[in-house]
Amino acid sequence: MSKSYGPFRALRGVDLQVAPGELHALVGQNGSGKSTLIKILTGYHAPDAGSRMLIDEAEVALPISAAERRRHGLSVVHQSLGLVESRTVTENLRLGRLEATRFGRRVRWSAERQAAAAVLARLGSAVRPTALVGDLSAEDRATVAIGRALQDHRPGRGLIVFDESTRALTRDALTRFYAQLRRVMADGASVLMISHRLEEVLDHADRVSVLRDGELVLAGAGTGDTSEAELTRAMLGRSISVARQQGDAGNPPDSATAVRVRDLEGVDLEIRRGEIVGVTGLVGSGYERIPYLLAGTAAVRSGTLTIGARTFALPETSPVALMKAGVALIPEDRVQQGLALGLSVRQNITVPRLTAVGRAWWTGTAWQTAEVDEFVGALDIRPPDPEVPVGSLSGGNQQKVLLAKWLAGRPELLLLHEPTQAVDVGARQDIVAALRRLAATGSALLVAASDPQELAILCDRVLVIRDGRIAVELTGEIDQDDIVDATFAREFDPSASRRSS
Repeated sequence: MSKSYGPFRALRGVDLQVAPGELHALVGQNGSGKSTLIKILTGYHAPDAGSRMLIDEAEVALPISAAERRRHGLSVVHQSLGLVESRTVTENLRLGRLEATRFGRRVRWSAERQAAAAVLARLGSAVRPTALVGDLSAEDRATVAIGRALQDHRPGRGLIVFDESTRALTRDALTRFYAQLRRVMADGASVLMISHRLEEVLDHADRVSVLRDGELVLAGAGTGDTSEAELTRAMLGRSISVARQQGDAGNPPDSATAVRVRDLEGVDLEIRRGEIVGVTGLVGSGYERIPYLLAGTAAVRSGTLTIGARTFALPETSPVALMKAGVALIPEDRVQQGLALGLSVRQNITVPRLTAVGRAWWTGTAWQTAEVDEFVGALDIRPPDPEVPVGSLSGGNQQKVLLAKWLAGRPELLLLHEPTQAVDVGARQDIVAALRRLAATGSALLVAASDPQELAILCDRVLVIRDGRIAVELTGEIDQDDIVDATFAREFDPSASRRSS
């Protein structure tokens, strides 16, 4: 498989085989060619002449049509899951497959609900076909997306592609997800999983292949014989080492309190100057709401936020007032809540600081050029062209643009929700380094995340939330296993100096 865009070759003669009943992982940096390959598999792009695709030994005409995809049992579950939250589970599952009566062309909804229930039963799911998708948990939404993909699957045939579809799932939910998947694969279905989470790949995939710069540099390696370090070297062409924030920065956080939160719907916490504090917990514990409550973008019942000498009553304070006080938010959903995909890199990065310079209609441009050049270089945003639309960038580079948008303002308090979710290991290193540099200037950072490895690498302290309250505080040399144990309320040594409730 090859694909060229003018003189640029996004894929260079990629040969990839997925065996019957196999879970095959494909990993690579953002921009390595994974998205291009998925778009060819779905028929969105036509490959270069000479490219071939065979499913169950039958050659498929390229670009493949939707009807041919369905006939061959080729389905894709995308990163966004592609669900309509205002519609029911049945409507989402049966989208594109609704059967109408011969006369009157009316949909027989009772039959459609039965069909949806049969698919859900096959997955061992108790989700109601009449439930609204917007009311479901992340795990149940993923189940609905998987169920929709499975409808065209015939035992012993076909390929299901998961393109970063598990990124919102907790560890326990992941275990159940892969148990569902193995039941489907038991009759011969093949699975191709695109993921940035190398630990997950090694835990669940049978074999793994690596793309780098459009070429397959590792083909079908057994995960039992491969380490995370080896995959990283293959992806980047070099080794990396990411130390914890405290040891790497060389300077402990300032003892002065920069941020004080009181009675944030029952949560009290403080963040020192230069400190990175993580918050985590099980889905539904409330940890993921904290950044949005503090930024004023979610309705809050009670709470005060003190930054320096100023105290804000959060139920009465607008997001604009908090932004002016130095509060910035990096939301989880960069596409819907963080970026304007149709605007350029330059416009996205500088828009929070657009103010009139001298004349009411003139903002100036020299400062924009200097600001964008600084952060395009510091975060290694690719391509390094400030005029390209953000929507044309890979996910990892979009995340870097979102980070630059707020880092450029040197916030007093930076709030982040899943800042490295669905980005590759190289982009993650760039983001972690940028956050450390910001902390070194004295800013306070609060990171809400579900990935214990990310929290252990990045944070000085980690707060575990249960039922909307801080249940455990982890300090010192934090290990990801400590975070997992505390999150799931497992037994651990309460006398250890680095862990205290």
